[in-house]
Amino acid sequence: MVTVLRALAMRVVIYLNDHEPAHVHVYGDGQARIDLTGARPTVIEKRRMTRGELRKALALVAEHQAALLRRWEEIHG
Repeated sequence: MVTVLRALAMRVVIYLNDHEPAHVHVYGDGQARIDLTGARPTVIEKRRMTRGELRKALALVAEHQAALLRRWEEIHG
């Protein structure tokens, strides 16, 4: 597990042995898996994350989407 970003009291992680599609795991009070491959990030799954926190997570990932996708490709080839 590699922490690739910390902001807004959230931690964005890419797991080393993870699977496609390219995505990140965002941890705050809950957690969400967010797909990086589309024009905009989309939620794959969420657990115990409020709607407000999920909006913040999506905005954070959208702001850094290109860099997160590059990091995914560095890690997974």
